[in-house]
Amino acid sequence: MGTAKDPPSEALGVAVIAVITVTVTGWLYSQRPQGAALSTPILASDMTALSGFRPDAWYLPDEDLLGFVEIPAGPFLMGSDPNADPRAFDNERWSTSSRQGTVDLPGFYIGRYEVTVAQFRAFVEATELRVDAQALGDSPDHPVGSVSWPDALAYCRWLETTLREWPNTPPPLSRLLNDGWRVTLPNEAQWEKAARGADGRIFPWGDEPRPDRANYGGSTVTPVGSFACPECPFGLSDMSGNVWELTRSPYRPYPYDPTLDKLDLDRDALWVMRGGSYGDSDQNIRAAIRGGADPGARRPFIGFRVVLTRFAP
Repeated sequence: MGTAKDPPSEALGVAVIAVITVTVTGWLYSQRPQGAALSTPILASDMTALSGFRPDAWYLPDEDLLGFVEIPAGPFLMGSDPNADPRAFDNERWSTSSRQGTVDLPGFYIGRYEVTVAQFRAFVEATELRVDAQALGDSPDHPVGSVSWPDALAYCRWLETTLREWPNTPPPLSRLLNDGWRVTLPNEAQWEKAARGADGRIFPWGDEPRPDRANYGGSTVTPVGSFACPECPFGLSDMSGNVWELTRSPYRPYPYDPTLDKLDLDRDALWVMRGGSYGDSDQNIRAAIRGGADPGARRPFIGFRVVLTRFAP
């Protein structure tokens, strides 16, 4: 493995590279603390900034589907055409013959917000999983960071089981879960369609960077949903910036093939992350940007959001 790198925005400032990677060496991982379980539960007084979220439902959004937003079935344009987007990297090109590709996805549901510190802490409290102490921060309305790829998947599996068993799960959501839908990480095609819609826009809101629509080019995360985006195709928040978001897709060259997401998962692969972070430039918060994270990497600028999908590994 390579040595742990600085945040992607700093690395890209040194040289133009095709793939942004975040890795940790075995030595570094063995020397770091192995994390801590949650010792202090979240109190109602801690949640005053989280109006619109339900303390009785593990701090999920107070919505009919507890924050899951439907993304309808259908095709969308994936990847980047450098003629239309001069910021594009080579790893966003579809093939040697095509700059972009059309991907037809079944319908799915994706979280309106990135998973928050409060939501992740509720999971840790319930399971006593030992995680990086930085993930259990003091700001419950911030996106969780410093989580590894296995940490994120563990949260998804716990949430699915919990919602299946909870008698108060909203009936529409309960029906989906009982019909075999799964809570997991988005694959990168699902993520990109949710971010840009079907029209191939460069950013979730359009084709030009807008600092009033996303948290980027700064020094810290902001509470989820801090930036309104009325132009975003599905009403999602923070698809650009705030924290990079892990997916369940191993990093592979395009063209994207969803069947490959289930192959060779025992290898020491990089996992695709999307969307850029608070510290990145506008080049790294585009809807088509592709980064890669080592499965064991835990960094404050890497988080995730969840999907509900019928097709999951």
